[in-house]
Amino acid sequence: MSAANAPIKVAVFDDSREQRDGLAELLGSMDVLTCVGAFPSARQVVRDVEDCTPDVVLMDMDMPEVDGVMAVALLRARFPELRIIMLTVIEDDARIFAAIRAGADGYFLKQTPPERLIEGIRDAMEGGAPMTPSVARRVLRMIEGERPAATSEFQLTEREKEILSMLVNGHTYKRIASELGISFSTVNRHVTHVYAKLRVRSVGEAVALAVRKGLA
Repeated sequence: MSAANAPIKVAVFDDSREQRDGLAELLGSMDVLTCVGAFPSARQVVRDVEDCTPDVVLMDMDMPEVDGVMAVALLRARFPELRIIMLTVIEDDARIFAAIRAGADGYFLKQTPPERLIEGIRDAMEGGAPMTPSVARRVLRMIEGERPAATSEFQLTEREKEILSMLVNGHTYKRIASELGISFSTVNRHVTHVYAKLRVRSVGEAVALAVRKGLA
């Protein structure tokens, strides 16, 4: 199998053995995905990720010793290109926002159907910010509730603002390209400019800043 077609490598962090084993089994059953590690704690999260080199991490929000939000912050500082998707049983606005601010790329409830979770992993690899619909609605409500006056401090172009808004709504690069009638590489170029202007390193950080500053 060529590198371009190699399975997406996924690591799981969850203190529930049943949940952890279930996710590992699900990932192992897919040709396009492979589980490279399953860990009951995020206490050594940086070392564990260094050892198993995943493309995507599925991170439980409620972890012992080091919780999911702290684990995301640690990973984002060390691995800026790593995709991180939160998993939780709790729909709590403050914790959702904390995870996004820490740099999470997506946020799913644990009861999310397996096929949607798999789709979300692939979306994250394509640059999207996949979320359970109920979580996405909460993020949008936070945007509306906390939106300050419009600011031009980041000097985003109208196209960049449009693409940032679509990222906030969970669109992948591929879907943005399709809806705007532009190429994937053009979307990628615009997002690179957005990252540079916002001084962020991930979709999650861009979304969090957009929420705080009312940019999208």
